[in-house]
Amino acid sequence: MIWLIIVVAAAMLFLGFELLLVLGVPVYLVKLAFYGSMPDAILLQRMIGGINHTLLLAIPFFIFAGELMADGRIARLLSRSAESCFRGVRGGSGHAAIAASMAFGSVSGSAPATVAALGRLMYPQLRGAGFGESFSLGLIIAAAETALLIPPSISLIIYGWLTGTSISRLFAAGLAVGVVLGLAFAVLVLFEVWQRGVAGRLPRGEAAAEVVRGTVWALGMPCIILGGIYSGLFTATEAAAVSVLYAVFVEAAVFRNLTLGRLVRIAQRSAVLIAVIFTLLAVGSVLAYFVTIARIPQAVLALMTAIDAGPLLFLLIVNVTFLVAGMFIDPGTAMLILVPTLFPVAQSFGIDPVHFGLVIGVNVCTAMITPPFGLDIFVAASTLNKKVVEITRGVWPFIVVNLIVLAIVTYVPGVATILPNALFD
Repeated sequence: MIWLIIVVAAAMLFLGFELLLVLGVPVYLVKLAFYGSMPDAILLQRMIGGINHTLLLAIPFFIFAGELMADGRIARLLSRSAESCFRGVRGGSGHAAIAASMAFGSVSGSAPATVAALGRLMYPQLRGAGFGESFSLGLIIAAAETALLIPPSISLIIYGWLTGTSISRLFAAGLAVGVVLGLAFAVLVLFEVWQRGVAGRLPRGEAAAEVVRGTVWALGMPCIILGGIYSGLFTATEAAAVSVLYAVFVEAAVFRNLTLGRLVRIAQRSAVLIAVIFTLLAVGSVLAYFVTIARIPQAVLALMTAIDAGPLLFLLIVNVTFLVAGMFIDPGTAMLILVPTLFPVAQSFGIDPVHFGLVIGVNVCTAMITPPFGLDIFVAASTLNKKVVEITRGVWPFIVVNLIVLAIVTYVPGVATILPNALFD
């Protein structure tokens, strides 16, 4: 029966059904097959109770703030400022794309939003600077991955909700690993510059004045979010609410770019995205409940013990599992399915929850750009009006860089834990 359920889920996924049904129908089949006496009302209670968590309020606030910034002037200011800052450097547009993505990621917490907001702005600059088409496309979607690690990462919030791990510590670890990933992409840009002979276009002095004029308000939000959380002034959820107020104030009062009608349209667009995410979280919480009562984590641990697997082999299995799953299903869905199963096993091996969370985080980043179903590939194709095949050709060097960073984060735990330990211990 369990194999029939898996086949049904896989068939619905490939036939293009909404993820609500891809998760929801198999969950209900599990209930009918193995827990037939369980009242249906319990499923609804688990769905509602699963998302009835104060921490999850951070997600809609951060999404709304990110949409406000993307639709307003702040995204353009970040792009222009990053470009100006690196214009005196050979291949500065490549480094600017990475810096702008990291900065916007610290506002939105979403890789697809970063691709959509910055793709149209950065692509002409990269092409004009002499970078090849495939490399430019690959860089745009790969650099956006840093948004999944740098606070306020929605992926890390979901992981913290699933596992009960401190969001503040996860954010600190995500900041460190996000910077490492960004630097790794910068090394690849340097190699491309050396290979193609790409040069800068404007002297550094001219760029510096433009940066000073344009970025104070744009960079205020990440400073408030990170400063408030790490100083203990407010929690991650409170920081998310403050970020909305700040975004509305800057766009409406400072830039005078936000009208009431525009605010309503942004709110409507955000509400649709929020509804999709929370519906998946609700169904995923029921799935996590079945995983627990079926003692699947204990079965996985028994299997690890039977094959004499230690923490290193277990982490390798986790990475392979997430990479394969990420090739075919949405990474957020993969987290909802796999984290409740694998996290208890990681705890039994003594793996730090924050370290394990960042291993999962880098896997999610890699999945977002991995063919055939990497979500950011399709967002970039829609945003830039490019063929998926063209974009796919450009992502492979960045996937290799991702795998190198994943190996470092997996087997050098200090990369993920040094900053949260320094800040909170």
